[in-house]
Amino acid sequence: MEEKTNKSHVLVLPFPVQGHINPMVQFSKRLTSKESVKVTLITIDSVTKSMPILESSSIKIHSIPHNDETPPQSYDLFLEWFHVLVSKNFTKIVEELSDSEYPVKVLVFDSITTWAIDLAHDLGLKGAAFFTQSCALSVVYYHMDPEKNKICVFDDDDGVCLPSLPLLQKQDLPSFVCQTDLYPSLKKLVFSRNINFKKADWLLFNSFDVLEKEVISWLRTQCRIKTIGPLIPSMYLDKRLKDDKEYGLSLFKPNSETCMKWLDSREIGSVVYVSFGSLANLGEQQMEELASGLMMSDFYFLWVVRVTEENKLTEEFMSKPKEKCLIVNWCPQLDVLSHQAVGCFFTHCGWNSTLEALSLGVPMVAMPQWSDQPTNAKFISDVWQTGVRVKAGENGVVNRDEIASSVRRVMREEEGIMLKENAIKWKKLAKEAVDEGGSSNKNIEEFLKLVIN
Repeated sequence: MEEKTNKSHVLVLPFPVQGHINPMVQFSKRLTSKESVKVTLITIDSVTKSMPILESSSIKIHSIPHNDETPPQSYDLFLEWFHVLVSKNFTKIVEELSDSEYPVKVLVFDSITTWAIDLAHDLGLKGAAFFTQSCALSVVYYHMDPEKNKICVFDDDDGVCLPSLPLLQKQDLPSFVCQTDLYPSLKKLVFSRNINFKKADWLLFNSFDVLEKEVISWLRTQCRIKTIGPLIPSMYLDKRLKDDKEYGLSLFKPNSETCMKWLDSREIGSVVYVSFGSLANLGEQQMEELASGLMMSDFYFLWVVRVTEENKLTEEFMSKPKEKCLIVNWCPQLDVLSHQAVGCFFTHCGWNSTLEALSLGVPMVAMPQWSDQPTNAKFISDVWQTGVRVKAGENGVVNRDEIASSVRRVMREEEGIMLKENAIKWKKLAKEAVDEGGSSNKNIEEFLKLVIN
């Protein structure tokens, strides 16, 4: 009996998009480094095909079949489709994975799948909500009135003042707050994440204590949270998980050899790395301004342009000699950011990309697009002071002059020296958080003790 109670099987349910799966896989790796815990990742067939690297991992994958049915392309339809698919199969999955030595005790679920906590509790399992965005975002959403589509308190024309946060102007707020007609079902789900504060047994955040010190201190007065990040492969941080060099999932095939060979031929700190992640879509006018601005900056640049975005580049740009740039459809971002040739990251400010840049000591040019990205950009420029934020025109487009001057501020001007020093400081603090004795490492250890008892 003693052996039974001191071991546990944890089920992990990420929302099946790359930016949500990767940090939850990294957390799973941290858990499975302990002998007392088994972890099974629950996902869908179409995602499993992109995860071959996990086949030899200690993490097991339980793939839910969908009979070759193509998942809906619409966000709203996909959310409902995924909900129904998991709900139909969850009880059977738990029964199949039950083991007398490693009993299933806990479901770690993506915080936007708020319905998962009921699935867990109905089967007598504990539930831990996993937040793939910053703690600051949760403070904003915590104060939302979803019926009125606005922030409940301290909302005025001079900005929004919320506990523990800097003063936020309209351009600093999540797009779901400002653009109330954007993806109505997704917006409703984002706001409903507050259910987790009441129902979930634990709240896990991919952040670390000193990064959002005041925010985390305030959140801890409201609920039980544990910071467990930054969740990037261990070999880029504490190096305690020796084989942990990649996330394990890439829904796009990276041009690894091409990227690294090109970077190897460039001088230290001479390259601007440009990427807007796996979901952001720039308009044709913005793509033209970005292309022109990068050329005007007169620095080498490595630009990730997904296949679906290539047609937005003008013939004029594509016909120009490209001695100073490399355009690829996807790249190994961690390897690129950690390369000595990269001096700046021109980013959409997704939370994973932001944490990667902070963890690898790379200053940023912030050009947020939607969702949490405007708030992340506010912290990058004003709180952590590791980057500059571009200013959009009245039409919402950032022009080429602004793009070029922002790149020069980080890469060439005196301001860039300060930004680089701050980035190196955060790199050191990120490593300390996940290393032996660090705040995030302690929180993971505490969570494990709760899980196995």
